[in-house]
Amino acid sequence: MTDVSGTDVVPRGRIDALDVARGVALVAMATYHFSWDLEFFGYLEPGTSTTGPLKYYARSIAAAFLFLVGVGIVLAHAHGIRWRAFAKRWVKIAAAAALITLATWFATRETFVFFGILHHIAFASLAGLVFLSLPWWALAATALAVFFGTPFLQTSFFTAPGLVWTGLSPTPPRSNDFVPALPWFSAVLAGMAAAKLVFITRTPPSLLTPNGWSANGILSRLLALFGRWSLTFYLVHQPILIGLVFLASLVIPAEPPGFAASCNAACGAQFGAEPCAVYCACAEAELEAAGKLESLLSEPATAQSDLETSAIIAQCAFEAGIAGDGTGQ
Repeated sequence: MTDVSGTDVVPRGRIDALDVARGVALVAMATYHFSWDLEFFGYLEPGTSTTGPLKYYARSIAAAFLFLVGVGIVLAHAHGIRWRAFAKRWVKIAAAAALITLATWFATRETFVFFGILHHIAFASLAGLVFLSLPWWALAATALAVFFGTPFLQTSFFTAPGLVWTGLSPTPPRSNDFVPALPWFSAVLAGMAAAKLVFITRTPPSLLTPNGWSANGILSRLLALFGRWSLTFYLVHQPILIGLVFLASLVIPAEPPGFAASCNAACGAQFGAEPCAVYCACAEAELEAAGKLESLLSEPATAQSDLETSAIIAQCAFEAGIAGDGTGQ
């Protein structure tokens, strides 16, 4: 592809700065997954990795990955779609995504990954080709429209199992890694827009050329290596981290969760984090004041048949705006 003067400006060959950026995103992803592993083995309270700062940390990592996917689409195919190379890469990504689905189906069936980050990359790699001919400003406008317009398109029609991957269901499914087509495709479009703006409309800075900057330092070389082997890194890092945490749990087992942690985990899966935080705090305080908390923790089946305990639970559920008993005790 050429600029307005007819000069070929899209670089060919690997760009170390982009490999390093991809490597940084991979390391960030590994740190987030490590927090998920710690939670899974009981070292962090239930919900820690999916709420608060870590929730937004995970979203920023996913957005960075998909932005770089968009950049890669432009750099790889700006001179014309290289179908053979594209097909080879796409099959690898799709196979890896299928492997993740299969593994999580057996490991955590209730929250298995059916449309995670790899599934989205496979989708976006195909969908991105449709938008490849658009100028940067049209790509940027489409990205904004997708991002801000998605909530207005959501309807219960898309809650069907075969359609929930679109992101147009108002109720997200339970999954350990859910990166639906919308609005996340907006990050890919944004990456494509940025790449066209930098590489097509002007001469790119030397940092973003194959020979402009080299990853010569120990850290930068390591990050660039991760970036070049990103799919391999993605597939192997989590089994390694889980294995390490599992070994640690054999030596130093995690403390069993208290009432609040187990209550929020059981309740949050059905009613959401905010109302459950109110409900569980109320139930814990009122049950402890009534002298019923210890019996509920030690003998939940017997304690929940107690009229006073049931009344406290029902009152707290009413005040929090949820129905039923979400303690999971």
